[in-house]
Amino acid sequence: MRDKAAVEAGTITLTFRRWKRPQVLPGRLYRTVVGRLAVDAVEVVPARAITRADAVRAGYPSAAALLRELPGDPGLPIYRVEFHLHDGPDERDELAHRADLTPGEIDAITTRLDRLDRASSSGPWTRQTLELIAANPERRAPDLATMVGRERDPFKLDVRKLKNLGLTLSFPVGYRVSPRGESYLAATRPAP
Repeated sequence: MRDKAAVEAGTITLTFRRWKRPQVLPGRLYRTVVGRLAVDAVEVVPARAITRADAVRAGYPSAAALLRELPGDPGLPIYRVEFHLHDGPDERDELAHRADLTPGEIDAITTRLDRLDRASSSGPWTRQTLELIAANPERRAPDLATMVGRERDPFKLDVRKLKNLGLTLSFPVGYRVSPRGESYLAATRPAP
């Protein structure tokens, strides 16, 4: 993000990107380093249509400065993306704290985890990762990754997938299994 503070303050509400096809859609929320951004509009524009006012809304002093710094292949279309910082509740946190799971919800979570396991090039990881986090709350991600013979960054990406399902919570250091995740593990662990 070009200027995190300006996005947080609401002074940057526009960005330009060179893409083969749109990477965001109007009406959707996207998680970023700044927080959740709501995309209001997306359109392809010619470079000559970018005004000084657009450039200022994107954090640049002029259209020429914006175009000089615009990364990507100059042959690709330029997308003009209007957005605003979304300050509503994060649905992942609300979901994570819902611990009363119905049998249907347990089945739906199992289906999603099975799909993630099948899509993984390194084999099944979802349940192993949930159990690892449950046994090592707030342990550093590099430590957890090493414990299962994985690289840190792909491991963190996988934990984010579990968080998106409401199964884990992130902390300044490490993770915990959420109340929803604890209920899921309790319901699906083999009986002793």
